[in-house]
Amino acid sequence: MSERLDGASPNSTPLGRRLATQIAASGPITVAQFMHACLHDPQHGYYATRPALGAGGDFITAPLVSQMFGELIGLWAVETWCGLGCPSPFALIEIGPGDGTLAFDMVRAARLDPAFVAAADLWLVETSAPLAALQQSRLAGGALTPRWAASLSGVPGGAPVIMIANELLDCLPARQFVRVARGWGERVVGLNAMGDLTFGLTGAGPADLPAADVAEGAVVEICAAQAAIGSELGARISAQGGAALLIDYGRDRFEPGDTLQALSRHTKVDPLSTAGEADLTVHADFPAVLAAAQAAGAQGRLLTQGAFLRRLGIEARAAALSQAHPDQAPRLARQLARLIGDDQMGILFKALCLYAADRDPPPAF
Repeated sequence: MSERLDGASPNSTPLGRRLATQIAASGPITVAQFMHACLHDPQHGYYATRPALGAGGDFITAPLVSQMFGELIGLWAVETWCGLGCPSPFALIEIGPGDGTLAFDMVRAARLDPAFVAAADLWLVETSAPLAALQQSRLAGGALTPRWAASLSGVPGGAPVIMIANELLDCLPARQFVRVARGWGERVVGLNAMGDLTFGLTGAGPADLPAADVAEGAVVEICAAQAAIGSELGARISAQGGAALLIDYGRDRFEPGDTLQALSRHTKVDPLSTAGEADLTVHADFPAVLAAAQAAGAQGRLLTQGAFLRRLGIEARAAALSQAHPDQAPRLARQLARLIGDDQMGILFKALCLYAADRDPPPAF
């Protein structure tokens, strides 16, 4: 390790100890490799063994904030389907469906158009066995019977697609590069003198990293997996027709910054000392996702989550619910502020819509 960036952390988890053994034998690993192991290791990875969503878990997502979120996404899907000419059949796909709440609320709202439900084949793309079990329980007996695939390539092709992904991009592993006097170094996870996991620098970064206006010590994140999702979605939409909606927190322009964080019980924790036992995320790189989708033949538009939900009528929906249930008005007001407030999820979270190059943009975009 040529340069220390952070303090050492004890190898206090089973995965942390295994990674320390691996690094001692084979050398440092990239931040992307560390993230992937922490989230998806079959024995001790967070999503593979212990994902905890909701107020009583480690993090909360928009569908768990309020049912209004999922309802509006469901109605957006119906309007998008109508704009495609009401194809039958079509694939309604959610990628990274969490505990199934978003799919449940979407389908419940979409029942307002029985033809949409009759035409839809619901697919859930999920790699976590514990989450798939939650989804199966949540959606049992609903208007649509889901099928599962471990990847988007496992969903049969041919029919048009409407794809939803909420907080998918942020859990895809990113590499981190640090501006140094000599150019760039890659941030890696290695061992200190005591054999504990620690961050450091090694080697050099890719030659195409932008050096202008990046201060020494600044971190630039590159997530090939996020760009790959954009490319895959763009190619599928271009070939089959349809649209994709990706909602996540992240940036709408290039900017440096270390956004890696570990969350446990809604609190930021040290990612090195909680390996496999906390959720790890980075910000979504929406420009990279959009560029990859465009290169694959699709087009796209980006809004803040606040603007997107306002255009779908969330304020009118909240007002109608408050009028119908006056005792719930304060709670509904808090939920609305959480979803669209500039100081909460309204600006940090973005909504990217990808659609076929020969089509007009879907509703709200």
